[in-house]
Amino acid sequence: MAVTKPQVGLVGLGTMGAALALNIAEKGFPIAVWNRTTAVTRDFHASAGALADRIFPAETLEALVAAMAGPRAIILMVPAGQAVDDQLAALAPLLSPDDLVIDAGNANFHDTNRRSSAGLPFRFMGVGVSGGEEGARHGPAIMAGGRAEDWDRMAEVFRAIAARAEDGTPCADHMGETGAGHFVKAVHNGIEYADMQMIAEVYGVMRDGLGMDAPQIAPVFAGWNAGVLRSYLIEISAKVAAATDPVTGGPLLDMIVDAAGQKGTGRWTAIEAQNLGTPIPVIEAAVMARNVSSRRGERAAGEAVYGPAPGRVDLPLDDLEQALIAGKILCYAQGFAMMTAAAGEFGWALRMPAIARVWRAGCIIRSAMLNDMAEALGQDPTRNLMLAPFFADLLRQTVPALRRVVAAGALHGLGLPALSSGLAWFDLMRTARGTANMIQGQRDFFGLHGFQRLDGLDRPHGPWAGH
Repeated sequence: MAVTKPQVGLVGLGTMGAALALNIAEKGFPIAVWNRTTAVTRDFHASAGALADRIFPAETLEALVAAMAGPRAIILMVPAGQAVDDQLAALAPLLSPDDLVIDAGNANFHDTNRRSSAGLPFRFMGVGVSGGEEGARHGPAIMAGGRAEDWDRMAEVFRAIAARAEDGTPCADHMGETGAGHFVKAVHNGIEYADMQMIAEVYGVMRDGLGMDAPQIAPVFAGWNAGVLRSYLIEISAKVAAATDPVTGGPLLDMIVDAAGQKGTGRWTAIEAQNLGTPIPVIEAAVMARNVSSRRGERAAGEAVYGPAPGRVDLPLDDLEQALIAGKILCYAQGFAMMTAAAGEFGWALRMPAIARVWRAGCIIRSAMLNDMAEALGQDPTRNLMLAPFFADLLRQTVPALRRVVAAGALHGLGLPALSSGLAWFDLMRTARGTANMIQGQRDFFGLHGFQRLDGLDRPHGPWAGH
């Protein structure tokens, strides 16, 4: 019996690539695989077990292409940047115009835009994949960018391997043209930074403000995970706090160095928000906090000069839960507003309800709240989430607690940059008459930049003009 040649291939058998290839094979799609290091390819195939019959290992890139039936679809799981360009150049003489190459790594969407318009001799699309190794193996969230016809061609595979929401819907969808998929993935990662930072801030209030130890904190997070905050990040925060260090026998959390790593996607989101003129202060604060966390020597010097913060606060745990709910809503509202601005700037037909639905499972920021966000965005995709009736009611209930938590942090020296930034943005967004009239007056005074008047009169400068 003749073996059917695969139409799907994958380049790059690192942690994510290997997991994704096994997922594709497990869902019934034969797949050809190649890694630059031949031994990696051989070892991967040898360890595939019952799935090995659906996996076609190749020892050269030419052999990979020859092992596939056309039209081919080759998924790249290689490091972002030059490695992708090098791989596209290597594939160019081997593929036909109807073949499709899919960059499924953490690419900067500007690079994806550039590659999409570079006149490649084959079809190309950029796809955001979220969920880490576990997601890649058993069901990620997939955010596809590129031509609609290329999405249609791969939709069966992507939907088959994607995570499933509680209603059974696959968490894979087409985001829009060119770099739309990688852009949405970047915003996802920015929200991920902010979500993690706010959880860390609340953990800090419990540890330093309330004097709780990690074993006491763990059940608090676990309890919150049964309510409005139910999410992957709250779930794993409880597990991290509960873990025992096998070396000391004490809480593992107390032995982890307090310097957070980052791969740059959150920073990309913050930079692009500035380019778009869209405020995302919670995400920006989270990026800033990660940068500060790495400055351990300077932080120690600062404490030596100024002394430790007073620390202890008098707050109920319910206030911390409510503050985290409010912060989460405000963060997501900023993220969706940024994507709305990007849709207009880049001509993408980003569908906000579909994005919220894709994020409901498989990805790192998956949470129960995204069901309500999808519904609210379905009612009005361009309305800021903080103005949607459901979330406006929730914010009315939770913002008072956010104020108390932020105020207590400020009074007792507990740094809460993300929660504080969320509250400041909320207060600016709910104030009809702001204070930028003073800035406009200053700008006109020193630079004659002009200003508009509330009464509409045509007097663009103040009395200082000409003096």
